[in-house]
Amino acid sequence: MFVLTIDQRGSTGDRDRVPELVSELSGLSRPGTGAAFERSVGDEVQGVIADPGEVVDAALHALRSGHWYVGIGVGHVVLTPGASSREGSGTGFVAARQAVEAAKSAGSLVPLSVVSGTMGRDIRGGPAGDEGVRACANAEAVLRLLGRLVQERTDAQWRVADALRRLGPDKHGRQKQVARELGITEQSVSRTLIRSGWQEEWAARPAAAMLLEYARTAVVGPGGGP
Repeated sequence: MFVLTIDQRGSTGDRDRVPELVSELSGLSRPGTGAAFERSVGDEVQGVIADPGEVVDAALHALRSGHWYVGIGVGHVVLTPGASSREGSGTGFVAARQAVEAAKSAGSLVPLSVVSGTMGRDIRGGPAGDEGVRACANAEAVLRLLGRLVQERTDAQWRVADALRRLGPDKHGRQKQVARELGITEQSVSRTLIRSGWQEEWAARPAAAMLLEYARTAVVGPGGGP
């Protein structure tokens, strides 16, 4: 599993955004997988997710507003089914804490980090954690590229992108439907999607999820571990 620790940026001069984020993230993950997102301490949110695609969803959603530091820990997770993430332990939690602190030190980079919990040996049998560290760095690089796309999207671009996503992946003629819903031309929808990098984002999301899954295998072994 993956542990996400997400900390509010500039919280001392801002309102408490934790309840809003917890509600939004709860709608992105399937029930019964991992541990639901909840306030862990202060203005921080934590959750445990089994599916790497859902990790990508949660991370990019948090980055979208620009109000959060995102840390993703890849490592062993000890968590009783149905338990709160606050009751969990293992290297995944330690790695998530290190990751969110690294995100805070990212400077001008997208405030996201992926850190390996280095317990045990990597999949090549080499020094403990070497392959896991490299795999996490690769996943982080792709997620930061995607994060840059979502952070730079304008409100108008999000209006079109959100409308398109609500229709689901299997709808035909979706741009025409979005244009009708928003009261704009189909050509305007098309231009907006091109400028927003929407197609590039959704083409790259599976690659980010694949890299996270590879990182998990490198850190905890085939099968993903607990």
